[in-house]
Amino acid sequence: MKKTLSIIALSIIGLGLVSCKKENQQAATGAEVANITDSTAGATNLAPTAAAQVSAEAATTAPASNQPSTSVALSENNFDFGKIKKGDKVQHIYEITNTGKNPLVISEVKPGCGCTAPDFTKEPILPGKKGKITLHFDSSSFDGNVQKYADVFANVDKAPIKLTFTANIQP
Repeated sequence: MKKTLSIIALSIIGLGLVSCKKENQQAATGAEVANITDSTAGATNLAPTAAAQVSAEAATTAPASNQPSTSVALSENNFDFGKIKKGDKVQHIYEITNTGKNPLVISEVKPGCGCTAPDFTKEPILPGKKGKITLHFDSSSFDGNVQKYADVFANVDKAPIKLTFTANIQP
């Protein structure tokens, strides 16, 4: 009975983990099941490892949340490129000012689609100082009016910050 409960518990924990390579996940799952059938002590040893992996993933995806909060001001959060030719590659720089008392750390800028690529100030932005977020847009796949966005993840209370731009793409 204990072995069955241990296997069920480990299966539930195992479903919560995400892996980019299925073959690695399957190999690991097979090894964990083999360990459980040999000993119920293996279940207690494996569960903390699974929890540690989930915690490690969370820590790497949101490092700015570990920083003390600060506040920011944007020069603008929306930009209009106006009329551009289809196939043009354009960019716009959004200026961000740290208006708070703690360093501003931008951990990630996540565009809404693959047509937009971000660049941003990687080092902490000290209070009173300015940083840059550049959005590069490739209009090759679009016609007419488009609106795109990128989410900026940083150590601010209302994250993510949404930056948007529009363009009217002409043939």
